[in-house]
Formats: sequence, C-alpha cells, structure tokens
Amino acid sequence: MNNLFSVGSPVVAATLLLLIFLSVATWSIALLKLWRQVRNDKSNRAFSDVFWAARDWHAAAEVAQQGSSDLARLAQAGFAEVKNLSAEQQDLQHIGAPQDVLERMLRQQVENMQRYHERGLAELATIGSTSPFVGLFGTVWGIMHALQDIGASGSASLDVVAGPIGEALIATAIGIATALPAVLAYNYFLRRLRVQVTELENFAHDFVRLALKHNFKL
Repeated sequence: MNNLFSVGSPVVAATLLLLIFLSVATWSIALLKLWRQVRNDKSNRAFSDVFWAARDWHAAAEVAQQGSSDLARLAQAGFAEVKNLSAEQQDLQHIGAPQDVLERMLRQQVENMQRYHERGLAELATIGSTSPFVGLFGTVWGIMHALQDIGASGSASLDVVAGPIGEALIATAIGIATALPAVLAYNYFLRRLRVQVTELENFAHDFVRLALKHNFKL
C-alpha cells in the first residue's frame, strides 16, 4: 500500500485514493442491497405461502397484518383501502369506481416500493461509468508529470521511463477494476428489481380480483 501512494505526483495519489474510496462504496452498496434482497425474497416467499393458504378473505386480512415483507405491506395497504371503501368515504381520494380506486392505490404502493429498492442503483451506475475516466485522468496527469521529470533529468532511457510511466498506468488499472464490479452489480440489481416489481404487480392484480369477488368489502 505504501508503494501504491509513492507516486511522484500528488494528483495521481489523490486520484488513486478517490478510486479506492469509490471501490469501497461500490462493495458496501452491493453487499447491503444483496443482504436486503435475500432477506426480502425469503420473507415474500413465506408470506405468499401463508397468505394464499388462508381459508377465507378475513383470514387473509389477519395474515397480512402479521407480515413485514413487500408483499405483506402491499396487502396491508390493500386491506386498509378496502376498509375505506366499505365505509363509503366520500372524500376526493375515494371518488370513482371502487376497483379504480383500489387499483390506483396499489399501483402507487408498488411505485413507492420500486423507488425504495432503486436506492443505490444511481450511485452504482455513476461509479461504473465515471471510474475509468477518473483512472484515465490520473494516468494522463501521471504521464505528463513523468515526462516533465524525464525532461528535467535529460535522459529518456528505459530505466528512467519505465518507473514513472508504470506508476501512472496504475490509475487506469484501478479505474477499470473499480468500474467492473459497479457495472455488474448495477445490471444484476436492475434485473432483480424488474422481477420484484413484476411479482408485486401480479400480487396486486390478484388482490384486486379477490376484492372484486367480495364486493370490495371486509
């Protein structure tokens, strides 16, 4: 680590520090999102099994109150809206056909959950797209600094050139090494997010179907 920051230019050293910070941020975001995803997927599967095994509409409402996964929160919001529709509230929020009101509310809940799970994706995309250029900047600056030293020494032999140029190229290597995990993590979590949103939308569709069968009453 000491050799890594023994480069001649402080700008190159600062660039390497920035890239290492971005790499740490990438792995922190990726591991945190992975842990949350595994936990949420497990909770969703458990809730889905119990919910669809409920004996009737009222039992399903009781099951929904006991869950904490995305599907459980979506069901809780759905049952809360069904209660409001059963009470025949006449405010602006509940104007319209019961099915339209319920579908709109569930769609808003899905969008809110989607925005929550999108946290960190913008950071991963930014790191993945900018890290190579940050590394390239460090390389160009380092090469410029090395050429200035070579000109001052008056010698351009391989022994003089190899060291400074090699140190400058480290910035490009670290930039690429930082960008690759960020890009891979972004693509993975984006694909998983699409699957999660599809599952939520399917559950919302089935919930509306059940609510319609029970005349939007609980």
